Amino acid sequence: MADLWLPLLALVALCAALGALLGWAAKRFEVAGDPLVEQINAVLPQTQCGQCQFPGCRPYAEAIAKGEADINQCPPGGEAGIRALATLLGREPKPLSAEHGVEKPPQIARIREDECIGCFKCIAACPVDAIIGAPKLLHVVVEDLCTGCELCIPPCPVDCIDLFAAAAPSRYSRSTV
Repeated sequence: MADLWLPLLALVALCAALGALLGWAAKRFEVAGDPLVEQINAVLPQTQCGQCQFPGCRPYAEAIAKGEADINQCPPGGEAGIRALATLLGREPKPLSAEHGVEKPPQIARIREDECIGCFKCIAACPVDAIIGAPKLLHVVVEDLCTGCELCIPPCPVDCIDLFAAAAPSRYSRSTV
């Protein structure tokens, strides 16, 4: 038994040293993000809906910062979001691109419990993990997390998801930077 302590102690010391080295390397070689991307992303509504033709708000923010996307491609952000982006970037505001959709009031999804078959397709489609449940069991929308992106509706085979006006003021339509 005494013969095990020395190798075990050496292994623990080696792991601690490697952990400390990795921690130092992470701080030393940390790559700072683009502050402009962070500012643009903070203005976007974080619905992760993809209506802008990007897979989420951050990729859209990166494309705007690189000049690869225009500021008027976000229907959930609407006119207020476009104005905020224009102010942030020193550009002129422009109307929402009709190609990307129309501005709608904030909404949330709800699942009609008596019709849900528990197929799990809505859960897989939700970009913000606002739907909870398990296969073959009832699913429920966590309304505080739901962004109303509508991505859960098309995959539902029994059409048991409805959209309702959000009760609280929108947390993702911002009128200022």
